[in-house]
Amino acid sequence: MRRREGVPLTRPRAFITGITGQDGSYLAELLLEEGYEVVGLMRRTSTVNLERIGHIQDRITLVSGDLTDEVSLINVLKEHRPREVYNLAAQSFVAASWSQPVLTGETTALGVTRLLDAIRTVDPEIRFYQASSSEMFGRVHSVPQDETTPFYPRSPYGVAKVYGHWITVNYRESYGLHASSGILFNHESPRRGLEFVTRKVTAAAARIAAGRAREVRLGNLDASRDWGYAGDYVRAMHAMLQRETPGDFVVATGETHTVRELCEVAFGAVGLAWEDHVVVDPAFLRPAEVDLLVGDASKAHRELGWTPAVDFYGLVEMMVRADVAALS
Repeated sequence: MRRREGVPLTRPRAFITGITGQDGSYLAELLLEEGYEVVGLMRRTSTVNLERIGHIQDRITLVSGDLTDEVSLINVLKEHRPREVYNLAAQSFVAASWSQPVLTGETTALGVTRLLDAIRTVDPEIRFYQASSSEMFGRVHSVPQDETTPFYPRSPYGVAKVYGHWITVNYRESYGLHASSGILFNHESPRRGLEFVTRKVTAAAARIAAGRAREVRLGNLDASRDWGYAGDYVRAMHAMLQRETPGDFVVATGETHTVRELCEVAFGAVGLAWEDHVVVDPAFLRPAEVDLLVGDASKAHRELGWTPAVDFYGLVEMMVRADVAALS
């Protein structure tokens, strides 16, 4: 680690926005294992949910700030002087972006600019990771999608992520920042929010098996996604910032599965037939559905040495087991 004037040489320090989310919690665990000091950004709210990081809360530093307030970001960077910054905070639920398009733009798009500008102002030697998304591809131009595939987002969330991605590229090329983007395809875990379809299905399977519910209502069962395990994907994030040269990387499994398959595996894990409990409800259909999303992570395999360890079936069964355990 490079010594900076007035700053003693100590353990590397990382700053994570969105530390209380699924990805933030797994990344914090990984960085602690790697010997980092971890600082996490939290918004001031009336209700604070620390459930995902409760088991490591005494080993990390939580600070107050907001992606809508650049001054707070500058102050945090000045006080803690991280070597690496991981921007995982966003309005991250695609469906909610239709009802909150302006809020989504403020955090998921402009929030990236504020954080990059804070880094440029305080210490341009900081290495920056931006959480880009496969939702940027939307109406896909080719299958599978890689780093050269054109973007055609189909939701306010996807549009905001495209902005965040390109402003990262622009700050990298214009100011020489070590700024990388991970174009992550869908990644899930037992820590996924209940509003996301994977967790909605696995939690429903557990509740129905326990006699606490009888059905689950879903939208398009034919929607296909490239689903991986969040614990695997944070390893790719970290690997990007260890390279001497920044860049953009697709992170994906290269396999696609439908929501119907998700239901089959999840309900099968508790000995139920999904057809008896899944109801298609038009209320859960998107105004504009994305096409077939499946990623080509060849560049990440080649340049980062990254490969996923958990496959689709192992992931879904892991999530069902966790939801069953949570009920009991």
